[in-house]
Amino acid sequence: MTSEHVRSPCIRARLHSIADFIGAPKDSVVTFSLNDPRDPRNWHSLWKWTMIAAIMPIDFSVSWGASSFSPVAADFAKDMHISNETATLGLSMYVLGLAFGPMTLAPLSEYFGRRPIYVISYGIFLILLLATTFVHSLGLFLVLRVFSGYFSSVTISNFGGTIADLFHHHNTGPAMGLFLWAATGGSPTGFVLFSFIAQGRSWRDVFRMMLAICFVFWIILTTTLFFLGETRHSIILLRRAHSLRESLGDGAVYVPQEAKHEKPSRLFMTVLIRPFRFLATEAIVQFSALYNGYLYGLSFLFNGAFHLIFGPAGYGFDTIGIGLSFLGICAGITLGLLTNIYQERYYQRRLAESQNQSVTESRVHLAHIASAILPISLFIFAYTAHPGLHPVIPVLTSAFWGWSFYTLILMTLTYTEDAYKTYSASALAGIGLVRNVSGAVFPVVGRRLFLSKGTKLSCIILGAMAVVMVPIPWILARWGKTLRRRSPWASEHLEEDD
Repeated sequence: MTSEHVRSPCIRARLHSIADFIGAPKDSVVTFSLNDPRDPRNWHSLWKWTMIAAIMPIDFSVSWGASSFSPVAADFAKDMHISNETATLGLSMYVLGLAFGPMTLAPLSEYFGRRPIYVISYGIFLILLLATTFVHSLGLFLVLRVFSGYFSSVTISNFGGTIADLFHHHNTGPAMGLFLWAATGGSPTGFVLFSFIAQGRSWRDVFRMMLAICFVFWIILTTTLFFLGETRHSIILLRRAHSLRESLGDGAVYVPQEAKHEKPSRLFMTVLIRPFRFLATEAIVQFSALYNGYLYGLSFLFNGAFHLIFGPAGYGFDTIGIGLSFLGICAGITLGLLTNIYQERYYQRRLAESQNQSVTESRVHLAHIASAILPISLFIFAYTAHPGLHPVIPVLTSAFWGWSFYTLILMTLTYTEDAYKTYSASALAGIGLVRNVSGAVFPVVGRRLFLSKGTKLSCIILGAMAVVMVPIPWILARWGKTLRRRSPWASEHLEEDD
């Protein structure tokens, strides 16, 4: 059908009638209208937050896949006849899988939609988790752990995209805050929860208990996605265009250029190459990756370090006692969720004052404080985490680390998303790669550090590393706009309204 045919009153009337029926626009380009109910951004708030609530338990369980292993690492080492240091690979290989999953699962969700990737990928993770409980070979166990991490990383790949599907750009803050609370809180809460489950049980029993819990999460997620439907905008528009073409028997119905599917080979090449280009050339991504790598590495390092500090060789706690020592970090991360309410209000106020012009640098407001509190908390922990002092002191100190951890991670993610917008998926993929590779390496290196140097000197070294990164929020606040202007990707969005 040519444009001249579309101008025909008879054809136009037919097109309008069908378009009205299926909710498509009344021309040859299928887009969302201003208040289109099929646009996920126009869903009722109840349905948006129902979707978020269904995905959040899955987000928690991604980190549980790592932290649930730590309380039973000694039993695993005994069962496999290996050293405790080698057993740490059970944690590291899983986190390594998390590093590479988003590189392919993210483009798959762009091509096939969010819903099938959530359901199928997490379903495969459950099968792999079940298989892990039956293996008796260390090599096979580690291979399964890598692939378990790979397929469980579906929320790392998709949750940010789902939030962008559901909320307009300047309203993503609260949902991103909850997503990150689940992502950062998963490791310490998992250690607390599974330390109770692990008491008196084998590592296989603990993994099977986790499988049962995660299976319930998967059922809830699958049911929610079935009833609420797809959220990926391009998939919705492509389906509507296809329905309109079938109804009209005509092929001249299109979707906007940004909603068209690239060839899978080109899509994957872009997704696989661009994150490395961002890491190599973009200062904003480099700063964010440095902070993310350090913070996540430290988070997973603490899984083993707390066992040395609070376990039989330190304060003498049993498995449950070691798990309870993570409550300080849990409390700090939860406090970060609450203080993010202030951060979000500050951002919205600055946005209103600028008449909806870009205020990306407002995202780093609380990070100025967090960057200083992070090394201070580690130095205090270094001098208080020994049996000569009551354990409540280092546990309370770790709460300040937890708050800084959450606040700084949130700053790097929201700042990067605001800076790159259309290209943020590639920027965040590069950051995520560094983050999870560090998370895989730190536990192995950290165990050697704590065993050879002791808690005090090890924490001083880690604190000194945090001191080096204190200037990052200040650099972004002062020169962030200049860095964005020099970026070929961020500069495209510099003058856009938020």
